[in-house]
Amino acid sequence: MSKADTLFIDMCRDIIEHGVSTEGEKVRPKWEDGTYAYTIKKFGVVNRYDLSEEFPAITLRKTYIKSAIDEVLWIWQKKSNNVHDLASHIWDAWADADGSIGKAYGYQLGVKHKYKEGEMDQVDRVIYDLKNNPYSRRIMTNIYVHADLSEMKLYPCAYSMTFNVTDNRLNAILNQRSQDVLAANNWNVVQYAALVMMLAQSCGLVPGELVHVIADAHIYDRHIPIVKELITRETHPAPKVTLNPEVKDFYAFTPDDFTIEDYVTGPQVKNIPIAV
Repeated sequence: MSKADTLFIDMCRDIIEHGVSTEGEKVRPKWEDGTYAYTIKKFGVVNRYDLSEEFPAITLRKTYIKSAIDEVLWIWQKKSNNVHDLASHIWDAWADADGSIGKAYGYQLGVKHKYKEGEMDQVDRVIYDLKNNPYSRRIMTNIYVHADLSEMKLYPCAYSMTFNVTDNRLNAILNQRSQDVLAANNWNVVQYAALVMMLAQSCGLVPGELVHVIADAHIYDRHIPIVKELITRETHPAPKVTLNPEVKDFYAFTPDDFTIEDYVTGPQVKNIPIAV
């Protein structure tokens, strides 16, 4: 099995066996039928993925790797807050009639800030420092901006990245305030693994470790039977995922610059109910 499978299975078992239920508590999310969506949750889950060993895609079911990459590029490269710039429709439920999700996600990464080196947005600042000050301990982004929360259709879930270069390896910590483990866990892991790969290649570094910190890792009540079945499935070796070595500019990458080989998975889980 892939190491991502091992981490995912262990995390899910721990949540189911030792997590705390929110049933009866005051919760915000609801199912489509208006019923409150309760969860079993664990606080402070930390998973570590060494990108030099394998690409962290689970094989229990298929993660649509290129679609996940398209979304992370929508946020980090296009710095967009409009769903019309995104190939998938996963954000449609939070968009207004014009397709905007407000001052959220990509919008925040595109806001210009003043530095002594000049005016840059957060992504450009990361790239500048990785190229010019790689051993700085101040290379990070944050899109949880309290002044703009009232103008966001959805508060950011994955909100902060901290980058650290050690021995020419680009390591990163992804901080996430909340995660629907079944619907989004490996999707986010794949996205930010790909982001580290692209930033490393464009800055003359090699991919290192991705550390994923989840404050509230939860499984929704209606997802529990699905997760229990999923984690008993046969697993397979991790896929081989490589990046086009010719692309050196972060803003030139596309999902097609990723080659995915030998990705064998279990059947897809269809029609997962999503609480909003």
